[in-house]
Amino acid sequence: MTPRPFSRRSFLKGAGGLAAGGAIGDAARATVANERAPGAALRVSGEVEVELSINGAAQTLKVEPRTTLLGVLRHKLEPALTGSKVVCDQGACGACTVLIDGRPRYACMTLALDAAGKEIRTVEGLAPAGELSAVQQAFWEEDALMCGFCTPGFVVSVTACLEKNPAASEEEVRWACSGNLCRCGTYPHIFGAAAKAGRRLRGEER
Repeated sequence: MTPRPFSRRSFLKGAGGLAAGGAIGDAARATVANERAPGAALRVSGEVEVELSINGAAQTLKVEPRTTLLGVLRHKLEPALTGSKVVCDQGACGACTVLIDGRPRYACMTLALDAAGKEIRTVEGLAPAGELSAVQQAFWEEDALMCGFCTPGFVVSVTACLEKNPAASEEEVRWACSGNLCRCGTYPHIFGAAAKAGRRLRGEER
């Protein structure tokens, strides 16, 4: 068999193959070295124990590290707290809003492990059992709901706003609710309910 003549093309092809092979080999060796290096991230699997403070009660649970706070509220507690709704599950609608250390947070985008050591309040924990908070009462009176799926999230967001500033303007309330979506379009009633709740919290209306 007659050997193929050596050419510039064949040289470059061969050199390119050697370079690529070397780079791949270096990358593989670096990956192995990083995995074995001290302080490298560890893979966590199975369940871990976490203690959460939910509506003033301590809850000790075993959860997978990937479990969201929303998953805990709806599926890990007895009785389950289903006021926080599963709607978009992408942090886009606000129906799962809860208060964590007084600040509104999406429960579907918060890992349960990240909520450990913090005070969690859900819509069920805004008022004593069998009663309505000022915000919940105003929502009922002002007919600030239709299908109701978004309502718990709006109630929680409005509550956080008025707890911070009972004299919040409509513009401030709108900003506080900017992370919540009502597909039924009941916004005028929601803002009206927030205004009424604010007046009651300030003692201007019964």
